[in-house]
Parts: sequence; structure tokens; C-alpha cells
Amino acid sequence: MRKALALLSILFLAACGNGAAGGGGGDQAGAKTIRIAYQAFPSGDLVVKNQGLLEKALPDYKITWTKFDSGASINTAFVAGSVDIAAIGSSPVARGLSAPLNIPYQVAFVLDVAGDNEALVARNGSGVADIAALRGKKVGVPFASTAHYSLLAALNRAGVKEKEVTIVDLEPQDILAAWTRGDLDAAYSWLPSLDELKKTGKVLVSSRELATAGKPTLDLGVVSTSFIGAHPEAVDAWRKAEAQALNLLASDPAAAAKSVGAELNLSPDEAQKQLSQGVFLKPADLAGDEWLGTEAKVGKLADNLVSAAQFLKDQQKIDAVPDLATVQKAIYVKGLPDVLG
Repeated sequence: MRKALALLSILFLAACGNGAAGGGGGDQAGAKTIRIAYQAFPSGDLVVKNQGLLEKALPDYKITWTKFDSGASINTAFVAGSVDIAAIGSSPVARGLSAPLNIPYQVAFVLDVAGDNEALVARNGSGVADIAALRGKKVGVPFASTAHYSLLAALNRAGVKEKEVTIVDLEPQDILAAWTRGDLDAAYSWLPSLDELKKTGKVLVSSRELATAGKPTLDLGVVSTSFIGAHPEAVDAWRKAEAQALNLLASDPAAAAKSVGAELNLSPDEAQKQLSQGVFLKPADLAGDEWLGTEAKVGKLADNLVSAAQFLKDQQKIDAVPDLATVQKAIYVKGLPDVLG
């Protein structure tokens, strides 16, 4: 793994050296570019993409959106210097800010708080009625994702050791294929694939329940530190666009669902149902003490990420836990109250 990371570091330096967007938002021709990594889960981020909110705000930028299936692959892209902004779960962010990755990016937005939109489901006929019954069973989950973090937290809470379960690294679409073949006894995944699992399975625990038990997970918006330094006005425009999407989710759920449905190939009604299973904050809340905070006082999101990193260290998934001050510096709050309106 260290050899792979070294290779990726070389790619990162090469990307920065030839003027790629990761090194400041410009390509070889000098055009201003933003490379955005998105994931296909119901959120305001899909509203921003579908309605072209950022493109309207930044007509002088060339903006590209690339779909990724998990936070792990997004972290790899950041290491390689091929992404500027991304939608990514809090668990992979905790990994990214920890050794050995130490990715130079900052959390600049909270897209959503995981609720019933992520869950652990046991397949009908698997003989699994509760989490304790997963001993000796096969469970699919995307490694290094919020779902993976939540799965480990659920097993720990039930007194089940990780080694007592066969955990298979699968992306959401691969989980569905393996589920259909009967290769899995259970899976921890998110919408929209989660809805398909529920049709032939039983929910054992949701991320909403785990959050109540002290293991919350979130979907975050992160930006490379180099891009923030080179294009702070573009970052402000992006934050404003994401805030606009959150406002639309609250004020006109049907309109938001139409955009999200178009991105996920779902009917507006299906999209609205899926959106209702997540927890979306009001833009003003992001500058509160519970979340990002302000320049005067960074919010408790930093503590949440340190806690997640500590859990991952205890599970031997990372080498070391960053201190709170380091993580607080990785929370981008400059001008946040003004940006959010």
C-alpha cells in the first residue's frame, strides 16, 4: 500500500507541476477549471449539478463533474491531484486527514447527516435476524466509506468482533449484483441501492440509530487546500450554490426531487421519498457550534472527525489519529456566515 501511495504522490506532484486544476484551477492553456467529484446519492449536490447552479455563478470557469462510487476512490483522486472539490462521507474524510494519507484538503460544507438513507440490511433467507447473528456470515460494504464505518460501529455495539464476520469490499452496484446472486447474507449501503436491498431484506440498523448511539456519519463537501488558496472566490460561489440547494430542499421539495430524480434515473416521487430519509441542515446551521462553526470558533464537526479517526485507529484501519488542532485547521470557515446568508 505504501508503494501505491508513493506512486500516487508522484502523480500528484506531476499534476501540480504541469498546471492541472488541483494545483490552482488552471489547465495548460491557462483556462480556469474546476473538477468536481460527485456521488449518486440523494442530496443537494445533485441539485447543484442538475440545475447548473455553479456554472451559472462562474461562467468563466470550465466545470467538469465526474461520478465516483465511494469516498475511498475520491481520496485516491485527491492524492493523485485530479480533483478539486468533492462530495464525500465523513469516515473517508477522517481517513484522508489521518496518516498515512494526510490529504491536503479542507471540509467546507455539510451536505447531509446520515439518517435512514444508510442502513445494514440482512437478506431474506439468510437466517440473520439481528446483528449478533452475523457471526460467520458474509457482509458486503464499500470499504473506507461511511457505511463501512457504521458497519464496524454496529458490530462493536453488538459485541461482534470484525474477524467473526467475512466483510467483502463491494461498491453499491456490485453489492446489488452479489445480493441478487445470493452471495451475500447482509450489506451496509446507501440510497438509491439501499431501496433495492430492502425489497428482499430486513433492516437491522440504520445510520440514524447509530448516530443516536454516538456514532454519527455525514456527507461532506471538501476542497483541496491548493484550490482554496488559488480560487477562494470560486469556493465561495460553490458554497453559495450548495446553500441554495439546501434552501430548495426545504422550501420546494418537489422541485428538488425533480432534479435529483433526473440525476438518479428515478421518478420525482421516488426521489422525494429517498430525500425524506436523509437529514438536511439549514444553511445558517452550518456556521453553528455543532457543525462547521466560524473563524472565531471552529465547530464540533472537527471533534466528530477526530472521534471517527480514533475509532478507525482502534479498528487498525489507519496508522495514527490527527490531533484536534490539526483537524480544526482542515475545517474551512472563512467568511462562512456571509456566504450562507
